[in-house]
Amino acid sequence: MINECEYRESMNCAGCTNIKKPFWGEQCPVKSCCENKKLEHCGQCQDFPCSLLNQFAYDKEQGDDGKRIQQCIRWRDGIK
Repeated sequence: MINECEYRESMNCAGCTNIKKPFWGEQCPVKSCCENKKLEHCGQCQDFPCSLLNQFAYDKEQGDDGKRIQQCIRWRDGIK
């Protein structure tokens, strides 16, 4: 699933949880939320999947039709 991100390869992205600053230059509210809660990914959150994550996952321009949510489920369940 994580390899299905269209930006990952083209931008040499290490993944949301492994980058210091998103490639587009702005701080990502989803990444900031995880960092503030000291979580490695959204799947570890008691509010998962929250409205913020759903908003990003299904955004018309930047969304991925829920693939990032499915990836967090895989991470949460110990599946790589």
